[in-house]
Amino acid sequence: MIHLLKLAVGVRDVLHLADIQRERAVVRPPLRHQTRSFPRRAAELVDGGSIYWVIGGAILARQLVLDVIEDRWDDDTRCAGVVLDPHLVRVAARPMRPFQGWRYLTEEDAPMDITMSEAMRADALPAEMQRSLRALALLP
Repeated sequence: MIHLLKLAVGVRDVLHLADIQRERAVVRPPLRHQTRSFPRRAAELVDGGSIYWVIGGAILARQLVLDVIEDRWDDDTRCAGVVLDPHLVRVAARPMRPFQGWRYLTEEDAPMDITMSEAMRADALPAEMQRSLRALALLP
């Protein structure tokens, strides 16, 4: 099993990502993330792998990858579609510098899931404070 690490460009927080994906799933099902290149390790990815989302400079959430399909952009150009479980799982925050495309992430290197009660405590803080604490890796 292998995971993907991907920047969620333009996404403010995990709730914003959930809103965007909820709308996409209704407009053009199934819920998927489109990417230019087909992952070479797709078989390992669909064998229990997840896509880990980098939001605001930290890995904050993951989603189970259900399939990797041949897909098409809106302009009919070919691409890969990473079909996702709609459930976002919060993970212990880990600072991450920007990168292009996506990266593979081994199970050993993947951040641990956090419980809802831990996530709720973090969400109670002001957004700017959350970003600052996550940048210092002091908040999951």
